[in-house]
Amino acid sequence: MPRQEKIDAVSEYGKLFKESESFFITDYQGLNVEDMTALRKSLRENNIRYLIGKNTLFRLAAKEAEIEGLDEHLSGPTAVAFTSDDPAVAAKILNDSFKDKDLPVMRVFALDEKLFDGKEIGRLADLPPKDVLYAQLAAAVGAPLTNLCGALQGIFRKLIGTLQAVEDQKKEQG
Repeated sequence: MPRQEKIDAVSEYGKLFKESESFFITDYQGLNVEDMTALRKSLRENNIRYLIGKNTLFRLAAKEAEIEGLDEHLSGPTAVAFTSDDPAVAAKILNDSFKDKDLPVMRVFALDEKLFDGKEIGRLADLPPKDVLYAQLAAAVGAPLTNLCGALQGIFRKLIGTLQAVEDQKKEQG
């Protein structure tokens, strides 16, 4: 019978696989304690859980969460970063943390229940955060409306000026 610790770990991992908007499976081999501490701190500050665990427990948890296609990526030293927030933030941290060391090695990541090759992480990391994308979208939608308001304001200004001139002219005549 499995130990209670393993059962609890599978349960926790399974819950994270189910509830996370995205997750990133990495190989952390080659990171020293200082590097790992800095990486975990950076991830934690952005509400990203980075867990090191046994591959068999990750496999069981993924199966429990009905996630397929991970078995081939769960070998050797494995850590998984889970986030329910902006996946681009996690991708940027993992991608940019140790570029000079090429670590951690990204094996695979999932977005919206689709798996992507770890080599694609750079494309996701280059995206701006969600709030910036929303602001850009709002500006793109708002710009034509702002231009329309400005044009209408100019037309009304001319109309009011013309009406004022007609009124002034009638006062002088009459």
